[in-house]
Amino acid sequence: MSEHLKLIGAEQTEAAGATLARAVQKVRPNVLCVCLEGDLGAGKTTFSRGFLRGLGHAGRVPSPTYTLVEPYEVGGYKVFHLDLYRLQDGGELEYLGIQEMTEPGSILLVEWPSRAADALPEIDLQAELQVISQGRLLELSSHSADGEAVRAQFYPQLSV
Repeated sequence: MSEHLKLIGAEQTEAAGATLARAVQKVRPNVLCVCLEGDLGAGKTTFSRGFLRGLGHAGRVPSPTYTLVEPYEVGGYKVFHLDLYRLQDGGELEYLGIQEMTEPGSILLVEWPSRAADALPEIDLQAELQVISQGRLLELSSHSADGEAVRAQFYPQLSV
């Protein structure tokens, strides 16, 4: 299932990410893979920053464009924020330690997942961000039972 949500400005994009984090905390999935889709500048990193802040992270949240992965321990999870834009194929994820990233208690926030779709774990949620004239459009789709449980918690608690 999916539903569209209009977001005006970076603040609402971050707030939507934080709302998703609260939904995850209510469901408490064992491992969660969230794929972030959208063109350059669509707000994938801004959404991820909100997600991490929603789990309780107070520090910087840089884009993982050059490091490829930024790890965090927050909210009882190991969160891995990945940017796969520069990958040539999914096999490169093995060198980044994808096995360790999918252990129980892990959340993956994956920007540009199509660059390594064959090497990613099962996708639970897909957040597609699209730039529109008055901001962004967010479409959150579930692809697993855990993903649907999180998505179902996301929409009732929206305050963006």
